[in-house]
Amino acid sequence: MVRGGSILFVLALISPSLASAQAMRIGSAETMSFADASALLAQSCGADITANCRGVNLDANRMRECLSRNTDALSPQCRSDYLRAFDAIQKRIVARVAVANACGREIVKLCSGSTKETSKSIPCLISTRGVSRNCIQAVDNAGYR
Repeated sequence: MVRGGSILFVLALISPSLASAQAMRIGSAETMSFADASALLAQSCGADITANCRGVNLDANRMRECLSRNTDALSPQCRSDYLRAFDAIQKRIVARVAVANACGREIVKLCSGSTKETSKSIPCLISTRGVSRNCIQAVDNAGYR
């Protein structure tokens, strides 16, 4: 039951993005998807989170801080995996923010959307002709395709 609670905690931590989770590439650094990062955290750190971070807010930054504070008490597997998982999550978040910058013209002109609600324009950006290479790359990096 406790292990299941840890897995649910990690999934809740990143659940808003699981629907569009895919492997992505940012520059030359390959990263993992949200789903892969959460699975890695659940598998490697589930017991450590339960034992050392009970009561910590469901916030990625606070969880990362808790694991960092308790590095000495973490299992070797968790110690080697948690930073990589949180870094992958952060890179994916940055890539999704970059879509609004790279696709601003396309969102407004081709999709009749707003850069304040970029996610609503993603289906249009994926299916419309005339989208710039930079925009397509940003959409791919963000894991939307």
